[in-house]
Amino acid sequence: MARGQRTNLADLAGAVGDKSPVDTSHPKPDEAGRSVPLTDLTANPRNPRDDVGDLADLASITDIQLQPALVVSKAAYLKLYPDDPITTRYVVINGCRRLAAAHKYGRSDLAIVVNDGVARDRITLISACIAENVDRQDFDVIEEARAVEALIAECGRAVDAANRLHKTEAWVSQRRALLKLAPELQTALRRGELAIRDARQLARVPLAEQVARWQATLDRNNDGGTENRQRPPSRSRVIASALADFDTEPDQLAHALRTYLGADGVDKLMVLLRGLGN
Repeated sequence: MARGQRTNLADLAGAVGDKSPVDTSHPKPDEAGRSVPLTDLTANPRNPRDDVGDLADLASITDIQLQPALVVSKAAYLKLYPDDPITTRYVVINGCRRLAAAHKYGRSDLAIVVNDGVARDRITLISACIAENVDRQDFDVIEEARAVEALIAECGRAVDAANRLHKTEAWVSQRRALLKLAPELQTALRRGELAIRDARQLARVPLAEQVARWQATLDRNNDGGTENRQRPPSRSRVIASALADFDTEPDQLAHALRTYLGADGVDKLMVLLRGLGN
């Protein structure tokens, strides 16, 4: 898919030096590239990625770490998100996959660069998180859309978010539109079964008609055979997927249930659940 210019993280990380905003209880500038135990590090709870994906490409981290992780201190992070459960000295902003690979492959420490300037406000922090992921081939477009939406919520305007990401307003608008897709179509898009071009068109269709419209398109494009015909994910498949991701994305299950049950059905379900708690 066409991509714009990537945000330059050097502008964000370059502040470490004599004017570093890192407080004195954390590494001094000349110690910024040192290694710290993994027990000192927590992955950013607000990382836009749903998961870290396949870490096989980072297996060599047991022997060498090619790039340090960008981190902020616990104090700096909690000034922005005081309710997040941070218990370690640092929060990893760029390098969550490296941290996960270190845990997976048995490395005990990780090289870091500390820059609390990245946490000077929420907009800067979110922008830094998105910048690491937005142009990665394994960063799916729904994750991308949610991250962009979070940035817009902080910036207040889509144009400001676009400027932060060095993207066009049209690109931002197209990503936001994907969040209007039915859960089945979001699943299909994330799995590569639905082209982003077609997804943008379907997002303009009323929610209740989207799946039927996609199926009609598949039927027209099919030569009449049924063996290899693509089908939209079933309701049970979408709900099962949402249940599997409930710990990290509870809103996905809520969205799926509301789509399939309707407002009355959701109200009935809530009454039944409350009854089970008595």
